[in-house]
Amino acid sequence: MHIFVGNLPFRMSAHEVEKLFSAYGAVRSVRVIIDRHTGRSRGFGFIEMPDQDNAQEAISILNGYEIQGRPISVHMAHPRDEDESQAIAV
Repeated sequence: MHIFVGNLPFRMSAHEVEKLFSAYGAVRSVRVIIDRHTGRSRGFGFIEMPDQDNAQEAISILNGYEIQGRPISVHMAHPRDEDESQAIAV
């Protein structure tokens, strides 16, 4: 299951995010999104957990969990709509 996590502290590394989520089960991958111009975290990322039950548990427990004074937002990631990403403004 793919999970979105938002409002991450800007200094939180992918390794720290993995450690947080691995308390609830196996973590297949973690991506903290980095701004290409500044090289800093954009404050959100994506986690993939292979076991759906573990992922649901992590979502329910970690949504609203406070890290470094910031309540993180955790929910199931929605796939990007390919039509929207390919749209061109005229």
